[in-house]
Amino acid sequence: MNIILKMLCAVGLAGINQLSSAQAYPVKPVKIIVNYTPSGPTDLTARTVGSKMQDISGQSFVIENTPSANGSIGTLATMRAVPDGYTILLSTAGHTAIAAALYGDKLPFDPFRDITPISMTVNSNQLILVHPSLGVKSIAELVKLAKSRPGQLNYGSPGIGTPNQLGMELFKSMAGIDIVHVPYKGTAPVMQDFLAGRVQVFINGAATTLPHIKSGKLIALASGYTSRANAVPEVPTMEELGYAGYQVSTWFALFAPAKTPANIISRLNALAVQALADPQVIKTLGGAGFDPAASTPEYVARLMRDEYERWKKVIADAKIVPE
Repeated sequence: MNIILKMLCAVGLAGINQLSSAQAYPVKPVKIIVNYTPSGPTDLTARTVGSKMQDISGQSFVIENTPSANGSIGTLATMRAVPDGYTILLSTAGHTAIAAALYGDKLPFDPFRDITPISMTVNSNQLILVHPSLGVKSIAELVKLAKSRPGQLNYGSPGIGTPNQLGMELFKSMAGIDIVHVPYKGTAPVMQDFLAGRVQVFINGAATTLPHIKSGKLIALASGYTSRANAVPEVPTMEELGYAGYQVSTWFALFAPAKTPANIISRLNALAVQALADPQVIKTLGGAGFDPAASTPEYVARLMRDEYERWKKVIADAKIVPE
């Protein structure tokens, strides 16, 4: 009987200690790994949200940039970290679900197994854009022109298998048009040629193209998300224009190593949700063309699975082979 009582006491104390640690978390600095270079939109999101999570929790949230082509460096570092909530990751659709659909078994991690969602942070509507020299001002006009000149128009992307390319290939398939893909090594060189008129069509986020849309250097024809972009509410969605099921956006979400305790995930989620509801955070992210989009961990998991299935089919249909 004494042994049973001792065991029950031990279990009870363990439960109390676990609850206490969850309530106290975080008690030391938290590292947010970012799969992109400093000063970019992902970095801005991490620093804006992380700074507010720091204010709320009273502990430092430190950004560590680890850029790589498929996000493997930062993701591997996260999945190998101690699952105690002190190393987390800010990543995107392109480096999680889309990377899994594109690379398959060649990807050195499994985003569905090796990392655990915490919360969405922002969504950046992908806009279908054209250069003014093309002479079109609507999706209908672009489709009509493309059908009259099959294989003569071009579109740019930051590289093979990027969300920008996949979004355009989905559009081509649904519209029944032939527009030639011109891959670049990164967004900056695409934008340079796009603004110069050497690239005619480009799908890219509102966050990086908003200044050029406002100045008239580029024309936004449609939003690829299910709702209009807050940054350009006058631009219709593809669904509004008759392309039911068309959905392409760039979302950023927070992740933790797999096996991170549920109470720590819950605490991180609460911090992220509170941070993303802050008026100054909303203003900062909105000014950069982002729509704050806090969520449950379960929502991120479902979204990743949906994205994986959608883009796996597009990749197969378009015969896209990763570099």
